[in-house]
Amino acid sequence: MSEIDNADLVLQELSESGVLRLTLNDNSRRNALSEAMLKRLGDLMVSTANDPAVRVIVLAAVGPAFCAGHDLKEMTAGRQADDGGREYFTHVMKTCSGVMQSIVNNPKPVIAEVAGVATAAGCQLVASCDLAYAAETAKFGTPGVHIGLFCSTPMVALSRNVSNKHAMEMLLTGDVLSPQRAAEMGLINRVVSAEELSNFTMQTAEKMAAKSSMTLAVGKQAFYKQRTMSLEDAYDYASQVMVENMLKHDAEEGIQAFIEKRSANWQDK
Repeated sequence: MSEIDNADLVLQELSESGVLRLTLNDNSRRNALSEAMLKRLGDLMVSTANDPAVRVIVLAAVGPAFCAGHDLKEMTAGRQADDGGREYFTHVMKTCSGVMQSIVNNPKPVIAEVAGVATAAGCQLVASCDLAYAAETAKFGTPGVHIGLFCSTPMVALSRNVSNKHAMEMLLTGDVLSPQRAAEMGLINRVVSAEELSNFTMQTAEKMAAKSSMTLAVGKQAFYKQRTMSLEDAYDYASQVMVENMLKHDAEEGIQAFIEKRSANWQDK
């Protein structure tokens, strides 16, 4: 696949306010996380992390599938190696895990806009985003057990979004969930009509883009970091974050603007 084709795997559109829409564009493979797709997504997460023009990221997709998970044809071809595919499978899983972590570690909010099917690593992709909105046409699942392959890496993101019982039910049965059930479980934020999904997602993204990007970055990092701590350690850490945040320009400006009943002039610092 050429570099031009690789670039076309994920379409980019940046709004004037700094909302970057990344659209998975490999409909022929149901937007599977092929090696090329993983590389493209990973590269984009790295390039957007420190780009001041990008304030919020929306991850969408063309076609009936948001993302069908790993490219099983590529995975099958990898078995032809002398080691039966061990080195190749290790590479793919490490790469995919890195992409998922790059979404969580990206200082910009990342919103999944799901209009179609999100299964296996595709469900993992949704769970890795900070927010997720879905159309009534969306479906979610971790169906690896149907083909003898437990969705162990999707399990990591899934279990950090929903309760243990809900996660295990999805992983053990492989059942496909309706978007309404996914919302009930906390996998997505809410269900929106297919006609309104993009507008709703963009309006939400624009609302965030109008905030101080420094504040959002501080908050996102702190949220994920404190979740792995004990209650006492989490409060100690969050208190330190609040102190440092209070000393920032935008916190001083925002508080003063509130007192003076005017719009804040953010400098993102």
